[in-house]
Amino acid sequence: MTVISPAQPSSLPTGPARARAGGPLNGTIAVPGDKSISHRALMIGGIAVGETVIHGLLEGEDVLRTAAAMAALGAEAARGPDGVWRVYGRGVGGLVEPADILDLGNSGTSARLLMGLIATSSLTAFFTGDASLRRRPMARVRAPLEQIGARFVTREGGRMPLAIIGTAAPTPIVYRLPVASAQVKSAILLAGLNAPGKTTVIEAAPTRDHTELMLRHFGVAVDVAPTEGGTAITVTGQPEITGRTVRVPGDPSSAAFPLAAALIVPGSRVTVRGIGLNPRRTGLIETLAEMGADIAIANQRVEAGEPVGDATASASRLVGVEVPADRAPSMIDEYPILAVVAAFARGRTTMRGLAELRVKESDRLTAVARSLAACGVAVETAGDDLIVSGTGEPPPGDGAIATNLDHRIAMAFLVMGLAARKPVTVDDARPIDTSFPGFVELMRGLGARIDLPGG
Repeated sequence: MTVISPAQPSSLPTGPARARAGGPLNGTIAVPGDKSISHRALMIGGIAVGETVIHGLLEGEDVLRTAAAMAALGAEAARGPDGVWRVYGRGVGGLVEPADILDLGNSGTSARLLMGLIATSSLTAFFTGDASLRRRPMARVRAPLEQIGARFVTREGGRMPLAIIGTAAPTPIVYRLPVASAQVKSAILLAGLNAPGKTTVIEAAPTRDHTELMLRHFGVAVDVAPTEGGTAITVTGQPEITGRTVRVPGDPSSAAFPLAAALIVPGSRVTVRGIGLNPRRTGLIETLAEMGADIAIANQRVEAGEPVGDATASASRLVGVEVPADRAPSMIDEYPILAVVAAFARGRTTMRGLAELRVKESDRLTAVARSLAACGVAVETAGDDLIVSGTGEPPPGDGAIATNLDHRIAMAFLVMGLAARKPVTVDDARPIDTSFPGFVELMRGLGARIDLPGG
């Protein structure tokens, strides 16, 4: 088997990329595997006993950072010539101390979930990342893990680089999430796997449940029950986890870009096969349907505990809507592309409760507003709300977009350029590879006009 290094060169050149209007987009495609599920398959496979076989793993830079980190912690994670990944786990509590610093690149998911795994292992690990990740706060995950018994040494504000010293005597906890966060919830549940007794997380609003579903797929008992003020998710520590086969569905956050492009480019019709349809990830599809989008779902099924299906989007006349704050957890990564779609709709689209966007790869709320304004779109922010006013016609475009190393900002505004009156240029397309390797080639295959440095 060949180990893929996260340090491998990006397939996209560094430098500005430009998207411009052309003909309709048409075709049937598959997008790379779900990033959230890919991370979890590698991590849980790494603490299972025996072999875990993963089909469709996303081979973007973020997930490859997780694979490299699990290998450094003693679990073999490698890709075979057939494209299938195999992980040979260490068992719960069996991780070993890494010989070097764990460099997690741009991946906040890798950082926060790995902290949970390491918190209840008797080892010390050092974390760092790229300039963007080193700016992102880790205090929200640090607080509950310190209650379990882990110790941290961090930069000011709980930022990386940091050291985590796992505890040999973990204490199970009951922790109420102060802010809805699937990453914090997952870190606590993963830490609880190597703690005696029951570890419980209480969430007031539902967040992504990929960790719970993946743990169940690996044979772990996960109890979910209503409780005062929310839902309690409980794992019982020190289970025997055995390797499994995992089929990773297409990432709905990646599918959002070609589907959105089909909605705003006249005459288009695009089908994305085999995408995840977890109800806690379908907020964008629900919102687009409210806006009048022609989106159909077919061939629905369940794989590795996750609902999957095929989505077809056709060019549509759209209207503005109000998106409630309680929908944010189910579509938090899709707001940049929703904001672009809203620029083509008739009327105001108000997206409420977007505080979480301020602590993503960039301050996405500010970045989206600034980028829309650069393309001639009427946009405003009010607290944590984003308000986009469209005319029902293509916006001017002609913007130069500063992505700040944010892959979703880059993809969203390349999609805008495919239907705006004038081209849109992003300053650097290279970060797209962190979540969607092959994005430009796939979009070009549908008929998109995207120009890269050097042609």
